[in-house]
Amino acid sequence: MNLIEEFNEYRGQMNDKILAQDNKVLKRIFNLDTNAFAEGSIDTKSKEMIGLACSMVLRCDDCVKYHLGKCHEVGLTKAQIFEVFSIATLIGGTIVIPHLRRAAEYWELLDNQ
Repeated sequence: MNLIEEFNEYRGQMNDKILAQDNKVLKRIFNLDTNAFAEGSIDTKSKEMIGLACSMVLRCDDCVKYHLGKCHEVGLTKAQIFEVFSIATLIGGTIVIPHLRRAAEYWELLDNQ
């Protein structure tokens, strides 16, 4: 199993376990997240780029992987992704660089699958 499959499988399994607890607050947070990234006044591609940039600035590697996967699904190009990387690194500062490295590696995996 590769890194992408491993990440998606783990994420799915844990989300299922969490949601199975039937906690109203957690279910609403998950639903809010789903609805926030749905097509609306802002297109899905733009929302995923925003999500990716914010995740990089907040230094959440799992979130970065998730949004990279979504960016790949909606058809963003490598050039577009690297523009998002540049904005996130500018805003977040040099502390984002280790996350940038892992993000570039993960994008390469997505592109080569």
